[in-house]
Amino acid sequence: MKPLSHPRAEDINIYAVLHALAEPARMKIVQTLAAADGRPCGTFGINLSKSTLSAHFKVLREAGVIRQETGPGNARLNTLRRAELNARFPGLLDSVLQAVEESDPALASG
Repeated sequence: MKPLSHPRAEDINIYAVLHALAEPARMKIVQTLAAADGRPCGTFGINLSKSTLSAHFKVLREAGVIRQETGPGNARLNTLRRAELNARFPGLLDSVLQAVEESDPALASG
């Protein structure tokens, strides 16, 4: 399995982060990681094909929102880059998570 690239914290771009967070399935991934960080790709309960989910993880990873590490076998462990995002854009992640919870109950509870 080839190594995955992640942007350095100082290279995380606000436009890429906002783009990554703007899609409901990706937002659900972020919400899940915010509640219980460190999850394998197949444990998010999102009813999409494996290839579609992989594309969503890639967008989040390349934007600097998540970090993916290879775990046992071919499993990839996903973690939220909360500290790095907060250092780069203070309060952004928490504000977006709170706004989604308040404005989109279906996404917040699902």
